[in-house]
Amino acid sequence: MTRILLIGFAGALGTISRYLIGVWAGKALGAGFPYGTFIVNVSGCFLIAIVAHAASLQVISPTLRLTLATGFMGGLTTYSSFNLETTQLLQNRAWYSGFLNFGVTVFTCFVAGLLGFALARRVLGP
Repeated sequence: MTRILLIGFAGALGTISRYLIGVWAGKALGAGFPYGTFIVNVSGCFLIAIVAHAASLQVISPTLRLTLATGFMGGLTTYSSFNLETTQLLQNRAWYSGFLNFGVTVFTCFVAGLLGFALARRVLGP
């Protein structure tokens, strides 16, 4: 029961973080591109890679791994929003923005995951 509560609390924090980042990005960077979703997807890929590596080395407990990966990152990352926003861009015939959002997000999230693992290995060891 404790794990469920921790995951739920962390998920709420991740969701609140996602919302605040989205609001900030909209104000700071404009609404012409889904910057907030892009930022949380990239940072989520980076952070979840660090958590996964730390868990594989048993630097963090299984409960903390679940709390961070399933809870916080589950609330933070927004691939469902990414899909909807990309689809809407394409439905609105904003071809360039739609395909740019898809390509840049997929590529950058992949690279962020690799960098997360690289940083975790450098800090925590192989």
